[in-house]
Amino acid sequence: MPHVAEQDKCKSPTIQQIRIPMKRTILHIDMDAFYASVEQADHPELKGMPVVVGGGMRGVVSAASYEARKFGIRSAMPIFQARKLCPQAVFLPVRGKRYKEVSDRIMDILCDFSPLVEKISIDEAFLDITGTRTLHGNPENLAFQIKEKIRDETSLTCSIGIAPNKLLAKIASDLEKPDGLTIVKKENIREFMSKLPVEKLPGVGTRSARELRTLGVRTASDILRYDLSFWVKRFGKHGLSLYEKALGKDSSPVQPFRNPKSFGAENTFPRDIQKPEELKKWILVQSEKVGRELRAKGYVARKVTLKIKFSDFKLITRSRSLDDYTNCTMVIFDTAIDLLAHIQLKKSVRLTGVAVSGLLRGYRQMKLIEDRATARQEQLDRAIDHILDKFGKDALKRGILIS
Repeated sequence: MPHVAEQDKCKSPTIQQIRIPMKRTILHIDMDAFYASVEQADHPELKGMPVVVGGGMRGVVSAASYEARKFGIRSAMPIFQARKLCPQAVFLPVRGKRYKEVSDRIMDILCDFSPLVEKISIDEAFLDITGTRTLHGNPENLAFQIKEKIRDETSLTCSIGIAPNKLLAKIASDLEKPDGLTIVKKENIREFMSKLPVEKLPGVGTRSARELRTLGVRTASDILRYDLSFWVKRFGKHGLSLYEKALGKDSSPVQPFRNPKSFGAENTFPRDIQKPEELKKWILVQSEKVGRELRAKGYVARKVTLKIKFSDFKLITRSRSLDDYTNCTMVIFDTAIDLLAHIQLKKSVRLTGVAVSGLLRGYRQMKLIEDRATARQEQLDRAIDHILDKFGKDALKRGILIS
């Protein structure tokens, strides 16, 4: 049975109401332990067993089944630590292509119930079902229909939150996992927030929760014991956001398409690396992946960021804005290598990553005088993309990567 904290019924608009914002009904659908659940669905013999998905001994946990979580294993935990906690777990590599395939099917299912679907990540989405009562019944019935269809077509379970806005729907979907359904009704928002642990608010992490507890703030509604000016003075714009979240306020609409803010690629190495020549090869691989993604999705970028994690887990990032937008692999690579040259490699490196941001959809305006070297590289990129698309990702490699 769903956990219920009440809300107004959704009403269809009349002609007279057309300029008045309709009371919204928002669903947040969150797949349960997605990567691990896909592996268990594809391999039924793994059901009921602790399953951990992640990269190698030196990587981190990407997902853990609920059986594995009982041993304290969590996402982003180092694999070696997860093995110590549960040596009998089944450890599997990440199968990104397969997870995307299942995710695409789930998003197609959601689109059958509403045209307003906002994909947040590979395993979660918002759904605006305002005005769909006549077609699909009340929100609770619709949620059960979604659960049933996802289970029938993918053998996976999801948890769903239903609320008047995105903030509350997202919070609600996390409260009754796995396979949960939590409903927050408008007239019971105050009661709902009075029982909600403050760390359940999006953006409140362990450190923030610790600081809030020193102020006697343990539930979301405890924030309201202090006036808004107190929080703004203490945390600036984040204080304003915190206060509004405590009120359960969120006016952001469900956006069926959101432009990405960045593209990136990173790798944790099988062993620590100190030689710059080896690091450059990995950075080239990552630059190629980022460049191909930019070109495939029709974007150009203005900023390049290099990420370095040392053997002692110290993490640094360096960024540079370009003179012009680009999706050229070698421009991205050359910029990242120049950033690397300004980093002191006194310790060995366990991870590198390349990312681009400042995105623009489409292609940059042509210059009166084009850089011929860059233009040739862009032609080469297009040729390489064509070959790889036709014959597979291993059909062609740059010379320095062959070894």
